[in-house]
Amino acid sequence: MTAHIDPAAGNADVLANERRPTPGPIAILPEHRQLFADAIEAGGGTVAELSADTRGVVWLTASRPDELKAVLDAHPKIEWVQLPWAGVDAFSDLLAGYAGSTFPLWTSAKGAYSEPVAEHALALTLALLRGLPQKAHATGWATEETGVSLYGRNVVIVGAGGIAVEIMRLLAPFRANVTIVRRSSSPVEGAGRTVAAADMLEVLPDADVVIVAAASTSDTARMFGAREFAAMKPSSVIVNIARGALIDTDALVAALAAGEIDGAGLDVTEPEPLPDGHPLWAEPRCIVTSHSADTQDMVDPLLAGRIRANVEALHDTGRFVGIVDVAAGY
Repeated sequence: MTAHIDPAAGNADVLANERRPTPGPIAILPEHRQLFADAIEAGGGTVAELSADTRGVVWLTASRPDELKAVLDAHPKIEWVQLPWAGVDAFSDLLAGYAGSTFPLWTSAKGAYSEPVAEHALALTLALLRGLPQKAHATGWATEETGVSLYGRNVVIVGAGGIAVEIMRLLAPFRANVTIVRRSSSPVEGAGRTVAAADMLEVLPDADVVIVAAASTSDTARMFGAREFAAMKPSSVIVNIARGALIDTDALVAALAAGEIDGAGLDVTEPEPLPDGHPLWAEPRCIVTSHSADTQDMVDPLLAGRIRANVEALHDTGRFVGIVDVAAGY
């Protein structure tokens, strides 16, 4: 199989394969769900147990990379692997072993869950700006007015993938001033400004809201620490709907305690689950939503749609969606 990025597609996550279609059975592992079997059949594929003829694998757990590697080692004719989530950091070591190889082709759900995750990011943002964490726990009528509007605020979004794009779409009615932080300063359509990650400290002092929506890699680990929180203004808030590892949790606790920032909305944490008794549970300006931005009920139909499209690619079109860059790890 030889492959290249199709420039006409306008999407680096869509791959055109220069090969004849190779129909063959697809295995659903480690558990079978009828919704996904139906998606495979709707895409023109067949579902079967692992065998020497297996050409694709739909991996339905967000972990257990050793088991997946054993499957691939035992079935070298597998050409395509579908992973279940947008983030593939749990498989980073496994993926690195396939750098430079065209077999198998890896796809994830990146972009597929953008709408529910972006919606959650907006909900956390509004809750923090309006002071809802404190108001939800009030036991008496407030004597002081609190809360600010999102309209016209400066929002920094860290990341430029599908979730970031959807967040920008949701922010448009609020006339927010959006700055995107990404690997390069190449402009992102819809953003008022785009800066490289190396220059993030330049834009943090003016941010009213910072939304973390970047991939979790070795380069982005703890990209928000004491230095970054110190650069933010005391009235600002931070929202993380990406991965907990992008924020230094101890530095966040300290920043909230010192009043360096005004609030935090966390769907993800490091560690995860956040232990009982952790200081963030008792922090009145912090909302922790226990990784519920994209629940199973929300994402299963979206993942089924991604599976169907990629089965069609395997058997006919060659246009895979959500391709993972195994060298970069996302």
